Amino acid sequence: MTGLGDMNISLVLAAIGSAFGTGVAGMAAVGAWKKAFNDNKAAPFILVAFVGAPLSQTIYGMILRNAIQAAPWAAGTYGWQILIGALAGAAMGLSAYMQGKAGAKACDALTETGKGFGNYIMVVGVIETVALFVMVFAMTALPK
Repeated sequence: MTGLGDMNISLVLAAIGSAFGTGVAGMAAVGAWKKAFNDNKAAPFILVAFVGAPLSQTIYGMILRNAIQAAPWAAGTYGWQILIGALAGAAMGLSAYMQGKAGAKACDALTETGKGFGNYIMVVGVIETVALFVMVFAMTALPK
C-alpha cells in the first residue's frame, strides 16, 4: 500500500528533469535559429528532436510509478517504496537534464556546421539509455 504523498515521486522527479532538459535545449534551439536567421541561413527544424528528447524520461517515471503501485508490497515497506521511487526518479530526471544540455550543444553545432546530426543524436541516445537502465533495474528490485 502506498501513501498519497509518494504515489508520484518517480514521475515528479523525472518530469522536473524533463522540464529542465527541454528548457535548456529549447533555449539553445531558439538561439541557434536566431543566429541562422541573422546570417540569412536556413534554420534547421530538426533541432526540435534535441529539444523533445528529454521528454521521454517523464514517461519512464510514470511507468516506474505504476509498477511501484502495482507491486505486492509487504507491510512495513513504505520506506522502500519511497526510496526506490525517489532515487530512480532523481536519476531519470538528471538524465533528462543532461540530455537537454547535450541537445543544446548539438543545436549550436548543427546550426553552425550543418553537419553531424547522426553523431549528435547518438550522444543524446546514449544519455537516454541511462534513464532506461534506471527504470528497468528499479523495476527488477520490486517485489514479484
